[in-house]
Amino acid sequence: MSLLTLRGVTKSVLLADGTPLHILRGVDLDVEAGEYVSIVGRSGTGKSTLLNILGLLDLPTGGDYWVNNIHVKEMGENRRTRARGRGFGFVFQQFNLLPGRNALENTTAPLLYATGSKFWNRTSIAREVLQRVGLGERLESMPTQLSGGEQQRVAIARALVRGPRVILCDEPTGALDVDTGNEIMTMLQTVAEETGAALVVITHDLAIAARAHTHYQLTDGILHPIHVERREIGTLETGGDDGGTGLAPGSHPGPGSGVPAPEPEEDPDRLIPELEDEVFGEQAEVAQ
Repeated sequence: MSLLTLRGVTKSVLLADGTPLHILRGVDLDVEAGEYVSIVGRSGTGKSTLLNILGLLDLPTGGDYWVNNIHVKEMGENRRTRARGRGFGFVFQQFNLLPGRNALENTTAPLLYATGSKFWNRTSIAREVLQRVGLGERLESMPTQLSGGEQQRVAIARALVRGPRVILCDEPTGALDVDTGNEIMTMLQTVAEETGAALVVITHDLAIAARAHTHYQLTDGILHPIHVERREIGTLETGGDDGGTGLAPGSHPGPGSGVPAPEPEEDPDRLIPELEDEVFGEQAEVAQ
């Protein structure tokens, strides 16, 4: 089974008048360790809802979801919280920075819940990650002193600081210019490749989506495999759904598609107990 596996996942909410609103209508998805997945779709199609379910921030109404072979229904709230903190890194559309903390303190915050060397070396770890995203000279700056792009970089650094096994991004370049956005995505992809983390990016920007190994489009609550041509600029919002978008509905990257597949680990089975310790148990971090 894949690192993340969804089968027939649905999500519905009740409106004020008691009418059910069906957001996800049966999503099937497999995400492997080290895989880079992009999901495109117009605003309001449920992309963020799907990301919240993937990251254990929300539970599906129906269907099945396994994280590293463990069904989310078998996890209590505390176990999901530990799994989310150890195994997932989030980059949201909103920066969600702590207003009373500077860039270094915001990036350090997730490590306050770590143990072992990650806890004791939290400041140096956070400083190194901030330098990597180009904010080495802005460590003491408060969120109000940072531009939108700089705040997003802090949010990305905060997502990476615990070395997550899954990086979930909701429009990660929305507040960045094109060049900076490309740099950030290159950095995210490099970190994912170096650590074997899965990278899942929710976006409406086809230039961002095209960088991934595997592409999907979320339409009417259903996830459809597609192929996105590599391009410099362009968005699903402005491009429409015709051939000009670069989308090839129903196609899936594979041999001969021109889309590189993720390199396999030397011994994929070896990662399973390590991941299980880091995401769900205490052993990996305590042992450091």
